[in-house]
Order: sequence, then C-alpha cells, then structure tokens
Amino acid sequence: MLRLVAVLEGARRRTLAFGRRALGLDVPTADHTIAVLHQDETEVPGLDRKERVQLDRIRLMGATGTVLMAISALGIGAQPVHQNPTSGVRVLGIFARAHTGSLAMCMVGTVVVVLAWLLLGRFAVGGIGGAPLRRLTRSQLDRTLLLWIIPLSVAPPLFSNDVYSYLAQSEIAARGIDPYQEGPVAGLGIDNVLTNNVPTIWQKTPAPYGPLFLWIGRGIAELTGDNIIFGVWVHRALAIAGVALIVWALPRLSQRCGVAPVSALWLGAANPLVLFHLVGGVHNDALMLGLMLAGLELCLHAIEDIHPFDGRAYAWLIGGAIVIAMSSSIKLTSIIALGFVGMALARRWGFSLRSVGVAAALLGAIAISTTVFIGAASGLGFGWIHTLNVANAVRSWMSVPTVLGIITGFGGVLLGLGDHTTALLSITRPIAAVIAGFLAVRMLIATGIGRLHAVGALGVALGAIVLLFPVVQPWYLLWAIVPLAAWATRPIFRVPAVAFSAIVSVILMPRGADLEVFQIVGAAIATVIVTLLFFVVTRNKLPWRGQRGVSAPSQLPTSYGVTS
Repeated sequence: MLRLVAVLEGARRRTLAFGRRALGLDVPTADHTIAVLHQDETEVPGLDRKERVQLDRIRLMGATGTVLMAISALGIGAQPVHQNPTSGVRVLGIFARAHTGSLAMCMVGTVVVVLAWLLLGRFAVGGIGGAPLRRLTRSQLDRTLLLWIIPLSVAPPLFSNDVYSYLAQSEIAARGIDPYQEGPVAGLGIDNVLTNNVPTIWQKTPAPYGPLFLWIGRGIAELTGDNIIFGVWVHRALAIAGVALIVWALPRLSQRCGVAPVSALWLGAANPLVLFHLVGGVHNDALMLGLMLAGLELCLHAIEDIHPFDGRAYAWLIGGAIVIAMSSSIKLTSIIALGFVGMALARRWGFSLRSVGVAAALLGAIAISTTVFIGAASGLGFGWIHTLNVANAVRSWMSVPTVLGIITGFGGVLLGLGDHTTALLSITRPIAAVIAGFLAVRMLIATGIGRLHAVGALGVALGAIVLLFPVVQPWYLLWAIVPLAAWATRPIFRVPAVAFSAIVSVILMPRGADLEVFQIVGAAIATVIVTLLFFVVTRNKLPWRGQRGVSAPSQLPTSYGVTS
C-alpha cells in the first residue's frame, strides 16, 4: 500500500511539474524561452553626409514606386462599378483599357517600394544580425513615411474591395436597419449603387465588424450619402488616422523595451503591408491597431512610470483600458491586449492569485462597461457577436489549420475516398484554436512572472492567433508584426518578418480587373527586366551591398529605454 501511495505521489509530482513547465512557470533559463527574440538595441550617431545622400535617393525611389502604383490604380485598382471618375475620360481612361500595361506599372511600383524599404532598413536596423554604426533620425524616417503615403492616400483602393462593404453596411445602419441581421442586398436592394460595388460573396452577408466602427461609418454615410468617391476618401482618412496612432505609440512602446524607435517604426509602420493594405487597401485594421497600441501605451505609462500607484495612475490606466476596449469594438481580436495589461498590473502589485483576480476584475469591468455603452449609445446592440465567423467562408492559404484541412481533403480525393475537406476543417480549426489559446495563456503567465515584457508577449500571442486563425488575410499579419516590431530585435524574428512582408507584398495581385494568365506573366517579365536594369544603373549609388559605415556587429553603448 505504501509503495502504491509513493507511485501515485510520484506520478502527481511529475504531472504537476509537466504542467508548470508547459505553462512556462518552471523554464530553466531565458535562453530556452521566447525571450531569445529580444535584445536591447544601442544608441548610435546619425547618418554622415554620404549616407544622407543615399537616404534621399532611397526616399525618392520609394516615392516613385508609390506614384507608379497610384497611377496604375486608375486602371487595375478597385475602382467603383458606378461613379467611376475616370470612366470615359480620354487620358485617365486609357489605363482601364490597357490592363497589361497597368498591371506591369503596378508590379514595378510594388517591387520598387519594397526594395526601397529594404534599403531603408540598412539605416534603421543594419544588416542581418548586426546593428548600424549610424542610424537615421526619427524626423528623417517620419518624412520618408509621409512622402510614401501621400500618393497612395489619393489613389483608388488597391488590393481590396472591402471599403465598398464598409460603405454599404454603414448605409444600412444609417437607414435604421440592423446591419448584423441584413446584408447589402436585403438592406439596400440589389439595384442600389452601394450594393453593386460590394463583392458578390459579401452581398448577402451581415457585417462582421464591431459597433464602434459601424457607428463611425453611419456618420460617414450621413455625411457622404451615395457619393462613393467621397465615402472612400473619408474611410481612407480614418485608416490614415489609425496609422498615425501607430506612429505615435510604436516608438514609445519600443523605448520601454530597450529598442530604437526608428527600428520599430521601420518594421511596424513603414512596412509595405501597412502602405499597400492599411492605406492603399483602406482596411479598418489600421484603426484597430492604432487604438490598441495607443491604449497599451497609456496603460503601461500608468503601470511602469508613475510611482506610487496613486489616483493619477488609475486615471491613465482606466483611460488606456477604455481605448483598448474601443479598439475591440472595431475588431474583437484586440481585446486580448487587456489581458497583458492585467498581467503587467498584477506584477506591479506583487503577482499573486489575488492581484491577478483584482486586475482582471478591474479591467474586465472597464471593458464590459465600454462595450455596453458603445452598443447602447450607437443603437447597434450586440448582434455583432453572432457575425464574427462570417469570414470563415473564405479558405485562406496563409491559415495553418485551413491549409492542413485542404491538403488532407485533397489527399482523400486522390485516394478515391471522396472530398471531406469541410469535415476536416471542422476538426483542424478547433484544434488550432485550442493551441492558440494555450500559447496565449502561456504568454500571459510569462508577462506576470516577468520573463517577457507585456509588449513582446502580446505580439507573440497575436502571432499564434493569426497563424492559427481560420482565415488569414495578408494585412492580418500586421496584428503580430506591429507590436513585435517594438520588442523582437533578433534575426530569428526580423529576418522571417521582413522576408514574409516583402514576399506577400510583391505576389498579391490588384483586385480591379479580371486578369488573364498571359497578362500576369507578361507583366511579371517586364517587372523583372525593369528591376534588373534599375539595379545595374544604381549599383554604385544605393547601398545594395553592405558598405563600411552602413552596418556592423552590435556595439555596446547605452541601450534605449528600459530593458525587458
């Protein structure tokens, strides 16, 4: 009997040890954790005269690329079906009739912008595995980013038609109809000009967005009416406001993690995915990310900067939590940021079950109150909770569980077992959700015990959620890349993030025309030729190769901000 008790006790201890290790409570050293993604960056001098000349050329190079993209959008951008301002215009209308030429122009512009961004990275983060000997200043990067954004901000939408869904769903709300019950066809009628611009797959589906976004959209609809062009521009202004919030919050968060603000802004704000999809594609993810990061910075200011934790700290904390809750009323995903704020707060209070419970209760009450207020004040209620899975109808090639389900289903077809893809997706997607949830819990615990900074842990958790999400659009990658840009500095993160951002930005086709294979191939060949010629002409004028003074192995001077 005693031996049996000893065996059971040993099994209990091993199980408990395994559980604690799995949750990250008993990890031996930081080298075996996600912490290896981070290393403090050092302060270095500004660029010298030669590098400033190269920076001006890079800046002009990127601006030229965005101008080419903006012009090509007149032909292959997501122009409206009705009220197209270039339709029938002699000069501007030619781009819509020359799809192959417009596509080639867009491809060349896209590649030029991506290459300019990579070259700019030499003056922001240095080479692979190294730090720059000299780094461009914040004002130099801000001016570059602004110059690259301006052409895309006045161009027709690129790479996505989602803005037309925003307009239709907002008009439904403006008419007093529940957008969470009726799609554009039922709410506006099949002959409505706004309905006709919505992609066919979404014409009968209700809105999947939160009440704050549709509340704002309702105001836009009342302002712009059926004027599609005006409506698109106002929505783009909203997206640019979200990008501005990212630019405000990201350097502040990066300094908390010992990372150079310019490095974080280069990867998180000047990223081609931000330019092409948040600005060019007019996606509401820009506003969601901007509010989430701004709220996170306000909360961390209260938790990390104010001593003692008095009424002023509570004011900053509550304000930041409200902003994060507002971001989740754009898209629900960002609500996870409150969990990491709560764990950081619990750590400030001495990290115990009691402190975790008090922090969760406080932030939960703020989030619920804010969401209830928005739902009630907007009159849109909480129907959006039931439409969150609307996008699951799309099968995305970047979603791990979706790809596994499709490949396995295709294998069944080849083996003569029939097409069971739908059934397999109903298995792989829930399993992926459980794994993503587990990883998020582990990151929360790592934040609470102080192994990871809240910013980095949030980015890792969002990365797991994005990759294991049933549907992954290219701009969803920014949910993880943007916060991680403020914390993860090692090549093991930056190299894949940069490579994936560049590749995805280049391979995606515009949404404004039905393109034949021969048109895509012809445009791609033209793009390769132009790119090679450009490289030959500029090989001695731009820092294509690592040059002395551009980047070098990491130095040891004072690091930025507070280490994690």
